[in-house]
Amino acid sequence: MRTRIVMAAALALLVALPAGARTLGDARKAAWLSVAHPGLGEYYNAGWGPFFDRCPQKKFWLGLIPFYGWPGYLQILSAIDAYHGRTSDNLRPVGDEAPSHRHR
Repeated sequence: MRTRIVMAAALALLVALPAGARTLGDARKAAWLSVAHPGLGEYYNAGWGPFFDRCPQKKFWLGLIPFYGWPGYLQILSAIDAYHGRTSDNLRPVGDEAPSHRHR
């Protein structure tokens, strides 16, 4: 009986632990990869693998355009997204919503 209680407690502990938790070091590494070239940090967050399946294609290819991609807007946007663990291919900052216009 005591063995079952210990096993149940161990199983409950394993289930309660976060799976695949990111460390601060992982976040910083992803951000610096995006500083090197837009999209690489998101590719790192997605677990590398097949380039065309996991790498954000818009950010990566548009990153070749001088002053828009590298160095520039996409480099900063990609570093912020990668630092926060995002893997999206968005070209606008997250939370950037169109202003609501209210007519009276």
